[in-house]
Amino acid sequence: MAEGYLTTHVLDTARGLPAAGLRITLTRIVGDTRTLLAEMTTNDDGRTDSPILPKESFSTGEYELMFQAGDYLRASGQAGDEPLFLDEVPIRFGISDVDAHYHVPLLLSPFGYSTYRGS
Repeated sequence: MAEGYLTTHVLDTARGLPAAGLRITLTRIVGDTRTLLAEMTTNDDGRTDSPILPKESFSTGEYELMFQAGDYLRASGQAGDEPLFLDEVPIRFGISDVDAHYHVPLLLSPFGYSTYRGS
């Protein structure tokens, strides 16, 4: 039985605050097939209220988190001129250990972002 799980956290580095109200989707990728697994919105702490991929659904494979940064930047008054420099931010990653906690945070500003495998 799978024991791992996937979480995320979004921080607005331009404002120095959690990115509340940012929509995120999780897709599993197998060859040319993409399957939407989850759609969530960050809470006031910039996190989802539950794991974006819970233990019971956890399996090895290739995944993509899509962060709707443009909608968030527009709502927070940081968007600037259209078209935005950053709109959708995809992070594609692999899960190889079903017993591990994978934490994939996003550090976001209107003109840049970074990510890493957290704990």
